[in-house]
Amino acid sequence: MTPDTSTPCRGLADEGAPARYQLMTLFWMLGPAFIRWAESILEKDGATPKRMYLMGLLYEYGPMMMSSLKDRLGVTATNVTALVDALEKDGFVRRMPHPTDRRATIVELTLRAEEFLTSNCVPFKDRVSELFSIFSDSEQKEFLSFLLRIRTELVDRKILEEKSRSFGSQAV
Repeated sequence: MTPDTSTPCRGLADEGAPARYQLMTLFWMLGPAFIRWAESILEKDGATPKRMYLMGLLYEYGPMMMSSLKDRLGVTATNVTALVDALEKDGFVRRMPHPTDRRATIVELTLRAEEFLTSNCVPFKDRVSELFSIFSDSEQKEFLSFLLRIRTELVDRKILEEKSRSFGSQAV
């Protein structure tokens, strides 16, 4: 079946549409749905995926400037400020002035956050990643390799930073 060109925005996910149109539509649908899935699991822990991810970055890489957190999370400065504000209010992070740049602020984890991550990170990852258990191990590795290729293309096109989302140049 040929896509209906008289109404170019219809039929993007139709079975007869080109596979790349169907993939595009699925990515738009699945990205937000996956976030909702993760959020539904985290509600039990009183955290959000973005908060967990921000704390995970600080846990993995140590204290960071707000601008670096913004870039790694792929959010706006306003969003990262709101995330840090909420985490600071809950006692999970603290802000410190940059030692040499008066305009910059460094964010670091508190002991409370480190204890929270130590006890909650693996159970969180296990619960959220359980969704992928519908695939065999070899299918998961193949799917990962496809997504890493897309990631590399987005980095090459300067849409995504090389180190954004804490996913360096990892090979499968």
